[in-house]
Amino acid sequence: MPELPEVETVVRTLNQLVGGKRIQRVEVLLNRIIQRPVEPDQFAAALEDQMIHRIERRGKFIRFILDDIVMVSHLRMEGRYGLFTADEPIDKHTHVVFYFTDGSKLHYKDVRQFGTMHLFAIGDELIMPPLHKLGLEPLDSAFTYEAFHAKIAHRSTKIKPLLLNQEYIVGLGNIYVDESLFKAGIFAERETNTLNDLELHKLYKSIVETLKAAVEAGGSSVKSYVNGQGEMGMFQQQLLVYGRKGMPCEQCLGVIEKIVVGGRGTHYCPNCQPRGIS
Repeated sequence: MPELPEVETVVRTLNQLVGGKRIQRVEVLLNRIIQRPVEPDQFAAALEDQMIHRIERRGKFIRFILDDIVMVSHLRMEGRYGLFTADEPIDKHTHVVFYFTDGSKLHYKDVRQFGTMHLFAIGDELIMPPLHKLGLEPLDSAFTYEAFHAKIAHRSTKIKPLLLNQEYIVGLGNIYVDESLFKAGIFAERETNTLNDLELHKLYKSIVETLKAAVEAGGSSVKSYVNGQGEMGMFQQQLLVYGRKGMPCEQCLGVIEKIVVGGRGTHYCPNCQPRGIS
């Protein structure tokens, strides 16, 4: 699933590609992408003649800000957007097509068919599901160490599942949690309330630095991710532990191991991330 850096890259690309375009009509080819209570025909009708003013990200969700409504999109496992000319064909994995008044069209393609789209009146999307319970934005100016500490310190749960919980910090998935914990020298199964201030500060710093570097590199193309222009991300070339089981640690030359934490495959270095309390 695309994480914060990948979704941020998609948002920046879409702003360049379709920002300022006016929607002429919408064709829904797979009804279940459209989330109730809005029906697919109502969804298509509501978007007619709407201009895309800007596109923003909230966690792993994409917000299309239109004239008087907001479309909230989640890519899930393999959803992707691409801009095409009017005469380019629609393939079997394209499930929603946005036709613009300038003759171009935006395809939403999703091989796994897990993606979702919601419609809201402007402002309502932030107080209603699925965005209403989302936590801190780690690249926002409000994401200070004090805010981070207040949100997660003293929680009696393992640190990795907590970081994956979008109600605490948004946008973090398996890749960037593993990378951040490695850089902070923290084992994924440590109870959060056993982390001291120095460890928490290291973790806060590693999350911000890892995500900023990943955004700068256009995200990680570990599986099928590409941005709105079909380009791969390059951060996978900088990964230190994720996907490197059995390879040498670049810090200590020990061997990277993989275990399961909270039902998720977890890569770590036993030397750099000791199991005990520091």
